[in-house]
Amino acid sequence: MARPECERCKRPQTRCLCALIPHLDSRTRVLILQHSSEAGHALNTARLAALGLDNAQLEVGETFSQLEDWLALPGYRPCLLFPGDEAVPVADFAQAAVATPLLLVVPDGTWRKARKLLYCNPLLQALPRITLPSGLSSRYRLRKAPEPGALSTIEAIVVALEAIEKPAQFGELLRPFEALIEGQIAAMGAETYQRNHAGGAATAAPETGPDAPEQAD
Repeated sequence: MARPECERCKRPQTRCLCALIPHLDSRTRVLILQHSSEAGHALNTARLAALGLDNAQLEVGETFSQLEDWLALPGYRPCLLFPGDEAVPVADFAQAAVATPLLLVVPDGTWRKARKLLYCNPLLQALPRITLPSGLSSRYRLRKAPEPGALSTIEAIVVALEAIEKPAQFGELLRPFEALIEGQIAAMGAETYQRNHAGGAATAAPETGPDAPEQAD
């Protein structure tokens, strides 16, 4: 029989994270496009990010018929958090947010699934791209990063927002994420964790961040 789950955070009621989820405001609007294969993942950091940010929207699927409307939200300039040859460092692009707030579009899935989101939704390919600084380390200790600097989706969003809205801080958003990781480590036992995971960093695309590209929450 399935365990009762919290309707909000989708965790088992005995491990509900809602008390740790903040209510953070941001000038930047965050649109998270989560590949449908990630929605049921136990480590769903995209959902935690959307719950913790008042100015955020989480959509699940592979193709999004309303994407044009979401990107045309009045008063915002859309950009895509995803690496690429044309990607601009987020700190540089942040200057554009001084006059017009940004709509930060974040694909969420493994790198392969995140790329598929771009392929299936050509409007995303036309957006200006921003990328995170190099040399970042993930706190996602239950997964080996597919490449150096890969972060979970929620970590990538925090880094991007802090660069765009400096000196504002968004680290509170990571509280439920860290509790989730600690709970997973406790459940597997210290010995198992040390043997299989200690010393390996975890990730997401982008987990671009986004649970990252092959990253994933």
